[in-house]
Amino acid sequence: MRRFSLAALILSFAISFSGVNFVNAQTSSAPPAAQAAPSTSQTAAQVPAANPLIELLQSPNAGVRARAARDLGKDKDITAISALDAALTDSNDKVRREVVLALGQMHDPAAVDALIKACKDPEDNIRVLAVRSLVGYYTGNVPTPGFTGFVKKGWQRTKGHFTVDTTRIDPGVVVDPKVIAALDITLKEPGSNHAAEAAAKGLGILVAQSAVADLVNAAHSSDIVLAREALNALSKIKDKSAGPKLVDLLDSPNKDVKRDTMVTVGVLRTQEALPKLQAIFESDADQKDKEQAMQGLAYLGEKVSVPPFTKALWSEDKILRASAAEGLARVADPATLPELQKAVLAEKDQVAKLAEEFALTALGKMDYLSAVVTDLGVRTRADVAQPYLIELSRNPQFLTDLYPYLQSQDANVRRRLCVVLMYSGDQSSLDQLDRLSHDPDGNVAAEAIRAKEAIRARLAAAPAPSSGAGH
Repeated sequence: MRRFSLAALILSFAISFSGVNFVNAQTSSAPPAAQAAPSTSQTAAQVPAANPLIELLQSPNAGVRARAARDLGKDKDITAISALDAALTDSNDKVRREVVLALGQMHDPAAVDALIKACKDPEDNIRVLAVRSLVGYYTGNVPTPGFTGFVKKGWQRTKGHFTVDTTRIDPGVVVDPKVIAALDITLKEPGSNHAAEAAAKGLGILVAQSAVADLVNAAHSSDIVLAREALNALSKIKDKSAGPKLVDLLDSPNKDVKRDTMVTVGVLRTQEALPKLQAIFESDADQKDKEQAMQGLAYLGEKVSVPPFTKALWSEDKILRASAAEGLARVADPATLPELQKAVLAEKDQVAKLAEEFALTALGKMDYLSAVVTDLGVRTRADVAQPYLIELSRNPQFLTDLYPYLQSQDANVRRRLCVVLMYSGDQSSLDQLDRLSHDPDGNVAAEAIRAKEAIRARLAAAPAPSSGAGH
């Protein structure tokens, strides 16, 4: 997906399943009293044998202990959690690494407590695994034995679009405060290096509101990766109070931090950043700086920016054209319709054209909605079209125009529309999603069920309507 998330978007999620053991009841002609007193041999036969791998965690051979931990993780045997917890003090770092990976495979509160302990491991790479495993408890995306690293460069260049990781938990997911506290401590731990970077990323994924102040401090770190992860996290959490505290980073000597800040302050709707963003766009000699400044302005969507937006629609830079169209969508000034209509007819780049179609739809020209929805089925543009539709769907009146497309012949379109509704749907969306929960495509059905759960959680958490006088 291009740029920072529009509404905490695009998340890569997984569904966790827990097993249920079923015991077949045995019948007997003996009276109830006799059945209530089984023999000692019968009782012993009904008690499951201890997993022999647990004993191997005590082996004098570190290789054997490491393999035992790995196999316990593959088995996802929650009866082994206590033994794995104890093994977190193993003197061999390779063993502890496998222990943390094993705990990450076990979706159980006891495993969470053990992983919180592992966040204090003396080895930085093991702390990274512990952090990622804690985050994965809520997203389903946990590290595996082949895992070699966590922190990745946030920005990529794809098809002319800047993209950034926007993974975050589903709406309505409740995170244990102990997990947030553990990640926050890791974020601030001196010398944590990669673990602190992983913690910043994780706090964003978990939408950790309580960590905003520490993430603002981390955004000012001399560790550039940490600073960028913190900025990305703040863009996911969307606490507007953080914005004014980041404006000084628009003058950062580091180009990447400066550019990321331009987008972050836009996402956070930081009015204090508007003059600086305009100045960078108008005067900076660096074209990438201009692009990022325009993107920040587009998120702000202020009417004062209409002239540069309109002018940029005709830029030779397709990134500027796309951002300008997004800005006009948010300004929502009907006077800009004629210029947008001319631009979309002349546009040759498909991504910029999609942005212009989004803007026209936002301004009420519903004949362009079909084109935006269709791009959900186009691999190179689906991650751009989806957040556009999430943003549009925040208007309840727009939802009724969107529902007919849930019957699309393209399963990818149906699946992504479920994600759109997960973030922006309302009570009226539940019946629509109920039908898709029985979709012949299993991926569509799974997304529909997930979306229904998220909508119900959002509705349950919403404040009750006021019943005071005058209503």
